[in-house]
Amino acid sequence: MFQTLREAFSRIVQRVKETDDNVFTESRISKRIDPGVIEEILSDLEMDLLSADVALPVAEKIKKDVSEDLQERRLKLGADPSQAVLMSLREAIARVLKGQAGDFDESVRRLLSEKKPVVIMFVGVNGTGKTTTIAKVAYRLKQNQYTCVLAAADTFRAGAIEQITLHGERLGVRVIKQRPGADPAAVAYDAIEHAKAKHIDFVLIDTAGRMQTNINLMEEMKKIKRVAKPDMIIFVGDALTGNDAVEQALSFEKEIGIDGVILCKIDADAKGGCALSIAYTINKPIFFVGVGQEYRNLAKFNPEWMMKRLFSETSE
Repeated sequence: MFQTLREAFSRIVQRVKETDDNVFTESRISKRIDPGVIEEILSDLEMDLLSADVALPVAEKIKKDVSEDLQERRLKLGADPSQAVLMSLREAIARVLKGQAGDFDESVRRLLSEKKPVVIMFVGVNGTGKTTTIAKVAYRLKQNQYTCVLAAADTFRAGAIEQITLHGERLGVRVIKQRPGADPAAVAYDAIEHAKAKHIDFVLIDTAGRMQTNINLMEEMKKIKRVAKPDMIIFVGDALTGNDAVEQALSFEKEIGIDGVILCKIDADAKGGCALSIAYTINKPIFFVGVGQEYRNLAKFNPEWMMKRLFSETSE
């Protein structure tokens, strides 16, 4: 997991280790790395970050933060400069990740104390694992003793209706659906009315996932939002698609607004750039990451968890 980024960080540290001593400016009690050398090293770092699917604004921020820190940092004589670079890198990554974790459980508890049912709308393109993720969220809600109903509002594909119906049967959760091609907003409305009548806590709305540049899709999402008046909109992205997931999230945020992110397939992500970039770029929290196919394989996103994996403290 995140091998590309870990290797990039290791290369930068190794390069500093191999740097000749004459690139250091020394005083009687301390030394610092020459600014020209810092710029050269960080230019390589920026290219490595971009190769690992780190979004350009995030790569530039990391480079800027590390550069400023190293130019101010004074090292004791005899100190290992590579460790100073590693520390600067860790601090820069920590700043990017700071505040990216969102507490879904607390958010839904607060919402449920204010109204019932709580309506959660899920958006994202096809193939990201959106429908399976909705089933995982339904499983989590059931584990927390809540009731929920699923709205099969992806009426564009008959297969999507069949898929969410199968998940509902496995979970013992009611699925509100209509025929393929029906009005998705009407399906969402029916699900909400059903939840009101049956005193159900949550309505989870599946939506179509054609490409985010499809104008008709975005208009459809806007209509569902107007009718359903969701209390929370969650973008489901695929970590393996890298910057594509970031661009998709930006599009959905611009067109309909997003309250949080669930990032799928992070356990298979060899690069790591998407996980590092997506929440920072759209300024929204990551609620969960998908770490397997089972319903229980939905883990709360934790910046410390990611830091440990980025800096090789663990590879699991």
